[in-house]
Order: sequence, then C-alpha cells, then structure tokens
Amino acid sequence: MRVVPAGTGDTEEWIALRAALWPAAPDHAGDIARMRAAPERSVTFIARDGGGAAIGFAEVSLRHDHVNGCETSPVGFLEGIYVVPARRRQGAARALIAAAEDWTRAQGASELASDALLDNIDSHRMHAALGFIETERVVTFRKVIGKP
Repeated sequence: MRVVPAGTGDTEEWIALRAALWPAAPDHAGDIARMRAAPERSVTFIARDGGGAAIGFAEVSLRHDHVNGCETSPVGFLEGIYVVPARRRQGAARALIAAAEDWTRAQGASELASDALLDNIDSHRMHAALGFIETERVVTFRKVIGKP
C-alpha cells in the first residue's frame, strides 16, 4: 500500500470515495476544485493498494480559528477519512493519518484534530485506535429568526 497526495488524475476516484463517505454532499467536484484552488490551506491523500486501486482518502486542512480541545493555532484538521469496507483494518487509515501528521507538522502546526457525530461509534473507535484522544462532546444549536 502507498499513500500519495491527490493529483489531477485522481479526481474520479476521489469523487467516488467522497461520495461513499458523504453521500448527501451536493457538489463533490466543486469541493475538490475549491480545495485545489487553495493548496496552502488543505491537502488530500489517497491510499492505493498494491495494484494501484484507490482504497481510501483523507482530507486535511489547516485551521487558524479556535478548534475545540486544542491549545495551539494553527491546527491540522482531519476533515474526512474513509477506507473502503473490504480494505479496513489493514493499515490504510493508519498510513493516511501518518501522512496527515507529516503534512500538519510541515505547515508548522503541532496538533491534529478531528470530529465525529455523537452517534458515529465506529468513527470514535477508529480515532481512538489511531491515537486521537477525545477532548469533549458538543451539541450545537441553531434558531432561524429571519432577516431584519
């Protein structure tokens, strides 16, 4: 297995992996174009098996705003990670996180953060297995009050 930064030739596979992780997202191609337009703010890594097939990805950004549970700024932030089900528990996520950590350090940051929905127990377990420490649980609220 090898992990490489996503290139222009990886777009179709990247879109397919994103669609598997975020099926309700409306515009994967647009999201990718926006990320490529600002390479200083984010990177995506693709994990490939021995035959070259894309089996997972990790999107990482550099956040300068406050990141819950972190003590420094900027912070590398794992925006998303996904490994195809048939290839899980074989080291792909660990390799993707290692690449994310290297990139984060190269950006001058010393913390890598992430989040997961409260009910996504599989993600909680994966994060713990990869060395992340849960820092807090948050429920956010919104109330639409209309325009002035």
